[in-house]
Amino acid sequence: MIMDAVTPAEIIRFWIDETGPKGWYMQSDDLDRRVRDRFMAAWIDAPRLAAEWAGTAEGALAALILTDQFPRNMFRDDARAFSTDPLALRIAAAAIDASHDLATPEPARQFFYLPFEHSEELADQQRAVALFAERMPGENLIHAEIHRDTIAKFGRFPWRNEALGRIPTDAERKVMEAGGYGALVSGKLSLADLD
Repeated sequence: MIMDAVTPAEIIRFWIDETGPKGWYMQSDDLDRRVRDRFMAAWIDAPRLAAEWAGTAEGALAALILTDQFPRNMFRDDARAFSTDPLALRIAAAAIDASHDLATPEPARQFFYLPFEHSEELADQQRAVALFAERMPGENLIHAEIHRDTIAKFGRFPWRNEALGRIPTDAERKVMEAGGYGALVSGKLSLADLD
């Protein structure tokens, strides 16, 4: 496939319509392979494509899916999964300033806020919580708060340590042994338990 053949509409159709909410947050080797096969070339060219696309709501949404969502599938359990996060943050900030998020219906709107939730900077986490609370309240807000509280507690996400070659602290090890992020979401573990 020629890199330029990938369009914002194709990315949105694949992620929003074909994959949908059921596939966004479930681990699937088949989905990971399909994302790699269809969009790896576009991801490699993401800085150029994002610059071309980010001036419209549709283009910004596609650029955010390409830089924030697809690498998490393409490079699961690998440091490259997070390598375009800084680019996604810049795209998201500019898109929100231009109100592209508000021009995008739910549930796709969340992809404008997830780069902040994926950041290991507390200020970005606080912004994610504020954006979800103000512009898309609901279940996503709970996830944003857990991410924020995790960064406030550890300064990083324990579930990324292995992929990034980081040595976990004892408290981070406890989180991972309890089930990682899933344990925090289910209430099986509370960050307060780690004091």
